[in-house]
This record gives sequence, structure tokens and C-alpha cells, in this order.
Amino acid sequence: MSGNLNLNNINDGAVKDIIELQQKIKAVKAGQLNEERFKHYRLTRGVYGQRQIGVQMFRTKIPFGKLTAKQLVRLADVSEKFTNGNLHLTTRQNIQLHHIKLDDTPALWTALAEVGVTARGACGNTVRNITASANAGIDPNELFDVSPYVKAAHDFFLRNPICQEMGRKIKPAFSSSDQDSAFGYFHDFGFIPRIKIIDGEEVRGFKVLLAGGLGAQAMIAPTAFEFLAADKIIPFMEATLRVFDRYGEREKRFKARMKFLLKKLGLEELLKLIAEEQKSLGHAIYPIDTNNFQQADLPVFDKAQIEKANNPEKFEAWISSNVFEQKQVGWFAANIKLFLGDLSAEKARKLAAAVNAYAADDIRLTVNQGILIRFIPPAYLPALFNKLDEIGLAEPGFDGIADVTACPGTDTCNLAVTNSTGLAGALEELARNEYSQLISDKNIKIKISGCMNSCGQHMAASIGFHGSSIKKNGKVIPAMQIVLGGGVDPNGNGFIAEKVIKLPTKRTPDAVRLILNNYLEHTEGNIFFNDYFQSRGKRYFYDLLKPLSETDQLSDADFRDWGEATEYKQAIGVGECAGVAYDVVAAIIGDALEKLALGRDGLEQKAWADSAYHAYSAFVVGAKALLLLKDVKCNTQIGIVRDFQKHYVETGEFALDQNFEDLVLQIKKQKADASFTSEFLTQAESFVQQIIEIREAQLGEKDKTVLSNYYNA
Repeated sequence: MSGNLNLNNINDGAVKDIIELQQKIKAVKAGQLNEERFKHYRLTRGVYGQRQIGVQMFRTKIPFGKLTAKQLVRLADVSEKFTNGNLHLTTRQNIQLHHIKLDDTPALWTALAEVGVTARGACGNTVRNITASANAGIDPNELFDVSPYVKAAHDFFLRNPICQEMGRKIKPAFSSSDQDSAFGYFHDFGFIPRIKIIDGEEVRGFKVLLAGGLGAQAMIAPTAFEFLAADKIIPFMEATLRVFDRYGEREKRFKARMKFLLKKLGLEELLKLIAEEQKSLGHAIYPIDTNNFQQADLPVFDKAQIEKANNPEKFEAWISSNVFEQKQVGWFAANIKLFLGDLSAEKARKLAAAVNAYAADDIRLTVNQGILIRFIPPAYLPALFNKLDEIGLAEPGFDGIADVTACPGTDTCNLAVTNSTGLAGALEELARNEYSQLISDKNIKIKISGCMNSCGQHMAASIGFHGSSIKKNGKVIPAMQIVLGGGVDPNGNGFIAEKVIKLPTKRTPDAVRLILNNYLEHTEGNIFFNDYFQSRGKRYFYDLLKPLSETDQLSDADFRDWGEATEYKQAIGVGECAGVAYDVVAAIIGDALEKLALGRDGLEQKAWADSAYHAYSAFVVGAKALLLLKDVKCNTQIGIVRDFQKHYVETGEFALDQNFEDLVLQIKKQKADASFTSEFLTQAESFVQQIIEIREAQLGEKDKTVLSNYYNA
């Protein structure tokens, strides 16, 4: 453990998080806490197991990717102090640190909390980081800045009890305009700005997309509302999360995302349940004060900082592909292309200094693993370019064909099947050397994931790949599944890529050559790539690439993954995204008691809604403990409630003077005020006490230990 922590300069919520994490680490090391149960806990605090034994990945949670220069410097400092000095930017606008010792995580979090950076809810079955268009607030096509709305939603759900232990993760996104640059179409919640004239006044709102997703079964989010007033988006999200928490799958991990609940219920029924849930919320509307949103100070113009570009040719290419004029006339923004989203601590500090000198202190991480610098006076552009070029951060081609998005793959991830990073490097080199005419073309995106889970967002790529394998004569060949035609078209319409063919991974560059040469031969690059793919069809490209998939003649290279000198051996670990854990009935009852304690805390703090939800959770968790003793499956919370009525109340084994579902679901029929919450919590305490008495009576028999795939309810 990293010794005593100085918690004087951080907020109360972060203090509680950090102390609790430190105590849990001590408990698991002392054998007082089951390690599998601890895994479920630490994930919700951003601590994720790596492929390498004995080290963790530590993920921060950075709403809409907004950082200050001071925060970037602190991230650089802690990356050197606690690990290898590398900052890894993700497709969810987070920064990850790898190879962290578990004992160091409380001290690491403390250092970040001092500058306002958290890890709460960065992993696990929570509301994950809320992403947004990096150009929000400066987008020439936007109706209004979505940033304050993202910040308000982040703050509302950060430690909210309704979204700390769901069946699976929830990923929201806010796009700045109809171009949907935040990819709302494949998120659990997607928001796109709208303005509507109501009673002669302009009212801000959002088009709302619901229950999309990537992964093995990708789904485009349907439109829930063409217009939902801005002050209703947080209540809508809260009600939806309550419904997802109650009705969502919990045992079958691959069916536990919101898209599957939508598929099961249908949009009409899902929206009906959400509307019913909204009646009991503490907030029918939740106004967001956009004036309260802290804007960064603009740079003060200094003639002494005017320079000429040291490399005029590269400067022009950089201006053409990486720089754009903001909606604020006379101000410019510059994108920074990062290879694989990696930024060294040394470069990060130099970048922070450049931001302080030439731009507003408002750094935005982008969804394609890059960085956006904002509010640059045009006269400063050459000087900024010179500084970035000196650092090694002025490569042209941001968000183009030579800016490949890739997850870490087998470098660190347990779930990865193949290496993503080595292939990404090979494809970027191919694009630069052989297709320089396409480097500034932002209509062709290449994205790579090390497995089908789509952390590299391959299903949203014009040309995408996910890790796979091919068996041949008792050996395993590392492979890539090629998908084509995904992403957002120039009109903002979202598409899911189509699977075309699987081939040995070392043949991937040749596949890209065939695809691009065919595209250029027939279009000269004048047609949007996805339109060309649709016009030709999946079968056309399958036939084009089929010769590369043949395995009759294999070279030694075909049996080696990218960056590996030895023959490929598939080694897939256990992913932690679902919060895998080990269930013991006594421990489950302990969790119910913990919910009650949190409920009492909420009652004392007059946080009625939080307290009531903790009471609701205590009912569900307590009921689950007894149901597992009868080997009743506990797939959903609503199933637990109904099965408890059937297997315990109706059989007379549990004395209850009313229907259990009616008792528990008071929470969706009553507003959480002081009177209701106090009574509801008292009822939950009485219920759990009866559970304890039944369990104690049973322990006179043989103690039963229950294993499940993972613990959630």
C-alpha cells in the first residue's frame, strides 16, 4: 500500500471513493474479502485487470473528453510515477494507464482527484463516460453547445445508486449536429441537438436515439423522440436506467445490453415502461443552467509569438487536414493525430505548455483517439505548428485513412484474440506510402478491434477488422474478419458495417490494397466509399478478396501474429467488462444490509430518491439470496421479484401480508419524499431481517454455497 494519503484538497465524494478502495484492497489481501467479489467492486472504480498477471489498467472518466492543461500535466506526472510514462487515449474520450500495481491505485486516484479527475464508473456495469463531439461549442453546424448538458448528465449519474450495479454497462453520446460525429446511432443513448418553436419561443431539445450498440450483434439505435425538451433528458435517462436495471438480463452476459431489452420488448413497450417509471421520479423536469458552464479563458494576443512555419509544405498539409475555422469568426481549432492514441508523458507536458501559449485552456480528447486544441488566433497557427512539429505532434491526416483507430489488442487486453497495434502500424505506413492522395480524405476510416467486442469500433468503419482465428491441420492461424461499409455518411446517417470475409492477419495489407485499388479504379476517389460498397454489394467484395483467404499454401509468416517472432498460440483470458464475481448466500445478505445502511445515510442527508432506491435494491438482493437456495435462476430483477412471490410468499414459507411485487414496486408509483422513503426503507429493513432469520434457521442444516456466472443484483 502507498502509505497515508493526503485527502485535504479533494471533494467529499472522491475522498469516500478512495478510502473505500484502499480499505477493500487491504481486506482482499487479508483474506477478508473474496477476490472475485472484489473484482466486481474495483471495476466500478476504474481498476481493470490486464492480460499480464499482477498489474492493472487504471481508466479515468473524462466527460466529453474535456481536460485542462493542468490536468494533462498531472496525468503525465502520475503516469511516470506509477507506471511506464504513457497515456493511452480511448475511443470513449478517456485516458488509460497500464501496468499499474493494485496497491498504488488509491494514491494514483488521489493525485488525479486533486485536479478534478475521477475514475468512478470508468469500468464495470455503470453509466460509462458520456462522450460528445470534440468540436461541441465551436462546430459551425451546431444549433447550440451540448457540453453543459453532457456535464450535467455526468454529474447526475456519477454516484447515483440506480446505475452502479446494473446488468451491463450503459454508454451515452451527445453529437454537436446532424452529422453525428459522436456516433449516437450506436449508443445506448444518443442525443442530437434540436430547436423547436413553442408558443413563439425557441426551446432547446434533442433528438433521442435509444438502445443501439456495436459488438458481435450490432444494432442501430431507433429514434425514441424527434424532439425531447432539454430539461427532460435527464429524467428520461433516469427512468430508462431504472427500467433497464429491473428488466435487463443479468445472467447471460451476451444478452445483457439495453439493445437486447429493446429487441425483447419492442420500442413501444419499452417506452411505455419508461413513461410509467417517470411518474415516480423526483424530477419531472431537470433544468440545466448553461450559464453555469465554465468556459475557458481565451488566449491574449501577443505579436511576439508570431512566427513563420519552419516547414511550409508540411504546414500547408497540416492546415488542410487538421485545422478548421470555428463558428466563432476569427478563431481556429487544430486536431492532433496520435498513433494508436498513445501520448508520452514528456510530450503531454510540452503539449500543455503549447496550449497555454497559443490556445484556450480547453483540450478535448476525440473519439478517434486524438486531441483537439481550440480557440487559436490565426496568426498563432504557424508558431503552434512549429511547436507541435518539434514535439512530434504535427502529422497531417487527422481522421483520415492514415489515422487508424485500434484498441490495445493482445498488448494488454484479456479478451483480445489478435494483435491490433502491429497491424495498425502496418496499415498507416501503407496508406502514407501508397495512397498519399487519400490522406486528407476523411470519408474512409480504418478501425481495428482485437476481438468482436468492438472497442476499436470496427463496425463503424468504412474498412474494419476484428481479431479472429482459422484452424488448419491442427494449428491456429491468427486472422482478421473484414467488415465494410460502416460509419456515418456525409448526411449524418449511421451504418453498421457488414461482415465480408475472414483471412490470415498477415494478408490484411494486401486486402486493403485490393479494396482501395478497386475503389480508385472505378471511382477515382470521387464517390463516397460506403456508397461504392453499397453499389457493388457484399458478394462483389467477397469474390474480390476470396483468393487471400485460401489456406492451401501457407508461409511461416501466416502462423505469426503482428509483432510476434514465434508461432501464434491463441490465449483468451476472462474479460472483466461484466463484473464477474463469486456468490455466497451470506455475502449476498451482507450486500442487502449494505444497501440498507446506504439507505439510512441517504435518509439522514435528505437524499430521498437515493435512499428509496437503496431500499428497493435491498428488497431485490435479499430475495435473490433465498431464491438461489432453491436453484431459481435470477436473470432479471423483475424475475427475482415475481419468483420470490411464487416460491416463498405463495408457498407460505415467507410471511408477507401483501403481494411482494406490489410491495417492491411502490418505488415506481410513489414520488420519493420524506414520508414515503422513510416507510419504504423501514419495510425493506423488516424484509431483510426476516431473510436473515430464515437463513439462520437453515444453517442448522448443511450450509449451501452458490456459484453463478457473475454477481450483479
